[in-house]
Amino acid sequence: HLPLRRHPPPRAPPPQRRQPRRRAPPLPRPLSSPASPPPPHSTSFLSRLLAADPSGHPLLQRLLGHILSLPDPSPHLLALLSAASASPRVPLDFSLSAFRSLRALPGPALRPPPTPVYNRLLLAALGESRLDLVESLYKDLLLSGAAPDVFTRNILLQALCAAGRMDLARRVFDAMPARNDFSFGILARGYCRAGRSADALGVLDEMPRMNLVVCNTVVAGFCREGQVDQAERLVERMRVQGLAPNVVTFNGRISALCKAGRVLEAYRIFNDMQEALEPGLPRPDQVTFDVMLSGFCDAGMVDEARVLVDIMRCGGFLRKVESYNRWLSGLVRNGKIGEAQELLSEMAHEGVQPNSYTYNIIVDGLCKEGKSFDVRRVEDFVRSGVMTPDVVTYTSLLRAYCSKGNIVAANRILDEMAQKGCAPNLFTYNVLLESLWKAGRTTEVERLLERMGEKGYSLDTTSCNIIIDGLCRSSKLDMAMDIVDEMWNEGSLALGRLGSSFSSLVSDSSLSKKCLPDRITYTTLMNALCKEGRFDEAKKRLLEMIAKDISPDSVIYDTFIHGYCKHGKTSSAIKVLRDMEKKGFNPSTRSYNLLIWGFQEKHMSDEILELMSEMKEKGISSNVMTYNSLIKSFCEQGMVNKAMPLLDEMLQNEIVPNVTSFGLLIKAFCKIADFSAAQRVFDVALSTCGQKEVLYCLMCTELSTYARWIEAKNILETALEMRISIQSFPYKQIIMGLCDAREADQAHSLLKLFIAKGHSFDPATFMPVIDALSETGKKQDADVLSEKMMEMADGNVGHAAVSGVVTTGSRKHEHDKYAENDWHSLLHRDDSARTIMKITNRVRTGWGQRGNIYEHKRQQDDDIYVLENSG
Repeated sequence: HLPLRRHPPPRAPPPQRRQPRRRAPPLPRPLSSPASPPPPHSTSFLSRLLAADPSGHPLLQRLLGHILSLPDPSPHLLALLSAASASPRVPLDFSLSAFRSLRALPGPALRPPPTPVYNRLLLAALGESRLDLVESLYKDLLLSGAAPDVFTRNILLQALCAAGRMDLARRVFDAMPARNDFSFGILARGYCRAGRSADALGVLDEMPRMNLVVCNTVVAGFCREGQVDQAERLVERMRVQGLAPNVVTFNGRISALCKAGRVLEAYRIFNDMQEALEPGLPRPDQVTFDVMLSGFCDAGMVDEARVLVDIMRCGGFLRKVESYNRWLSGLVRNGKIGEAQELLSEMAHEGVQPNSYTYNIIVDGLCKEGKSFDVRRVEDFVRSGVMTPDVVTYTSLLRAYCSKGNIVAANRILDEMAQKGCAPNLFTYNVLLESLWKAGRTTEVERLLERMGEKGYSLDTTSCNIIIDGLCRSSKLDMAMDIVDEMWNEGSLALGRLGSSFSSLVSDSSLSKKCLPDRITYTTLMNALCKEGRFDEAKKRLLEMIAKDISPDSVIYDTFIHGYCKHGKTSSAIKVLRDMEKKGFNPSTRSYNLLIWGFQEKHMSDEILELMSEMKEKGISSNVMTYNSLIKSFCEQGMVNKAMPLLDEMLQNEIVPNVTSFGLLIKAFCKIADFSAAQRVFDVALSTCGQKEVLYCLMCTELSTYARWIEAKNILETALEMRISIQSFPYKQIIMGLCDAREADQAHSLLKLFIAKGHSFDPATFMPVIDALSETGKKQDADVLSEKMMEMADGNVGHAAVSGVVTTGSRKHEHDKYAENDWHSLLHRDDSARTIMKITNRVRTGWGQRGNIYEHKRQQDDDIYVLENSG
């Protein structure tokens, strides 16, 4: 047994002393005098100590100043630089300051940093995307006499690929005395990102042995470019050489196929993985499910996504907030706001904590709908305390208000951000700058620039590109080109010609970055030049871009193809396609779609078929846009019998037709008066695309166009039963058409259905039905409708009424006496019918206390009249 220890009685706590203010610790005594310099290893130890703790970083600057006062600062500078560059916590700018101090020493004391120090500086510059700094550091390394190693050259290679300078990257790669797998992977990934997967395959062929990571990169690149056959061949080659494709390989294929719109093909691969139909197939992991879910949501296939979500629940793949966010984003983007709210409740029930991104998905999705009342509703949601708004939340609100031109509300959001202590970032200001600049609100732009200057923000390359794009859109293309020319020498200072408010935003940091033109800058210029038909100048800009070591990508070639096709120069567009192939850029599905669109505009169906055959031979998959162009070409030429089989061909190729596909066929069949065929296409469209309002409205409008009133009425009734808004339906024309066709009972039943379903509509819609019922001797029904009309009109005075819409080309009866939809025209028309007189008298006596209807409506704001007549 251990003896019990007696504890002393507790002492009284010492009196509270005021904590002294913390001061930076003084430098060690040996460093206090230049006469007694410490050994370099002491400087190295102290530098590492200060670099490890962010609170000691201010002392690093003092240490640097003290070292520079020593008789021989070179070894101490090198020790400080080595410690600072090795710590990720030390800002890059301080390391660069120490580096410049070391390189500025006079000749006898000059000691260049060793290669590992250069490597750390290069890696830090690459991490901050300061690609120009990477290049200048590499040149300094060569001038200093230091020997670059494989790691050094790999960093340079990665920077060149990130800048899109693939030709120079290839020359650097070829000149490397030694390479490793990372060297091959960097170059292959660069080619794939530039849309040159065939060149990436060539890099893979040069490897001493196949590498799984590089193979996965090239497979994903081929899939992104629509060259699925090439990807499949590479996967088979991997198997033959004993390199089993893993789940990353399949995830890359599925992701690329989904991004290319080939969701059904991606799902086939996913299903094979899930059911393990083939030996050696990996099982899907969390990434596989998430990618497939995003693919369904992006394609609008909500029902399929819902089934997948149920599978994920059962399999335990719906437990992370990231997966919920994907499904939530899909619901919001497809207009399923109610389901999104239910999903938030489910997350709370399952113990999954929503993050700020979760709420920002809802905010951003609602704001992008572009409806002002939704933006106000989102503001209420933000202020309800459910979420803590951050800079992303406020930026979404700003974008929504700017898209509606509501600058007052946007400024109010900026003020609220300041009150909440949520500082806008440069992206926020760029969103505002882009919106105002596109709208031509130069005064607000200048105020915004002044505000940015007051907050210490400076222009970056993105800001410059926004300004250049705005100049191109506002027919100031020549000024935009002059600014781009000056940017190569002056950076963002070139914007000074637009006013002092621009040049005031150029700080020392922006000058160091120089805001040089990039690929986006030149793409913007060439796109504007091609739109104006200035193709020779666009070609000169392309050559200039290449001379500046900025490699063009497939988007730039597509810009030329689109420009030529827009001006009817399809032969020149074909030449661009062939030149694109010669330069090593594989045309994508988009490239061919632009060409096919050009031929479709000229009704050249045979040429479209040839291009589609060429796509098939090259392993480039067609998509729904490809087929829609061909369908439209056939339909516009009256060859709907050739267009109809394309639906079956699309489904056989696992391409889902969209609303446009079915709409083209419905219009074509109605035009040749084959309404039964149009009805069949409509039924297939509903089963394929879902019960969408646009399909019902389209079918109803087309039937009304050709006076098929009974069929149009049936479609409208179905839409009413499904609670679809009839705001955009031509319901007034249908009722008038039924009355003209002596189908007053049908019009009467449709009107009663409107009332029963609680729809708001123009009271003038009652008039043709009342007249028709009166003419057929059904006075009682006419009187009931008259009373209902007055009741509805009484409730709608001063408010906008929903009116019918007649599309261009519809057979609207110009002589129709019921074509008006406001009470002024209705009550003051030249009509001697007894019913009209009775209604007019009742209205005047019933509303006598408010005066005459005409006089009352003249007092209303003009906006009300516009709303009533716009539907």
